[in-house]
Amino acid sequence: MIFQDRIEAGRLLSSRLGEFDQREDVLVLALPRGGVPVGFEVAQAIHAPLDVFVVRKLGVPGYEELAMGALASGGVQLLSEETIRALGISPDRVDAVIESEKSELERREQLYRGDRQASDAAGHTVIVVDDGMATGLTMRAAVIALRQRGARQIIAAAPTASESACRDVETVADDLVCLEVPPQFIAVGQWYRDFSQTSDEEVHELLARAAKRVESGSPERKRMV
Repeated sequence: MIFQDRIEAGRLLSSRLGEFDQREDVLVLALPRGGVPVGFEVAQAIHAPLDVFVVRKLGVPGYEELAMGALASGGVQLLSEETIRALGISPDRVDAVIESEKSELERREQLYRGDRQASDAAGHTVIVVDDGMATGLTMRAAVIALRQRGARQIIAAAPTASESACRDVETVADDLVCLEVPPQFIAVGQWYRDFSQTSDEEVHELLARAAKRVESGSPERKRMV
C-alpha cells in the first residue's frame, strides 16, 4: 500500500483503532512534525484529545538521516551502540550531537506548546502516533518516557514500519498498530506519494483545531490537555 499523503494515512490508521473511540481515558500524542497530521486524523476519528510529544532523532554526523539514537521529553535517551560501533563514531562526537539535539528539543517544546502545560498521561491510555518507523528509536524513546510519566497503557501506531522497528517497539509498548510492514524497507518516504515536510505552522494549526474541539467536550477531557 502506498499512501497518498499523511492525511490519508491517518484516516486509514484510525480504522484500526476503533476500539478506543469515545473513551474518556484515551489521549493521542503525535511525534512532531510528520506524525502530527497523522495523529490529527486519528484523534478526530476516535474523538480523543491531541497533543505533541517531542522526540529528537540523534543523526549520524554527516549522515543525519541515519539514526544512532533518540531523545525524548523528560530526559530519556536511547543510543544504538551497534550503529555507533560499526561506524566508528567517537564518544565526543556522540556527546556533541546529544547536546545539540537537547537544545533543539527544548526549543521545539517551547515553540509548539508555549505556556501551555503538557498533557497529563498519568493513568491514561496513550496512543503514540508517527508517520512511519524506520529504526523505531524515536518511538521507543517516546514510549519509555511516557511509561515513566505513569501512562497506564501505551499503543504505538504508525501507517508503515520496518520489520526490525516493529520488533523493537513491541518490546516496550503494550500494543503496536501498523498498516504496512514491507519486507524490504528503505525509508518512510517511499511509502507516500506526497511526503513533503510538515511545517511548524501546520503543527500549530492542527493542534489549535484539535484544542477547539476538546473545549466543547467533557470536563475530564479538558483536564487531560
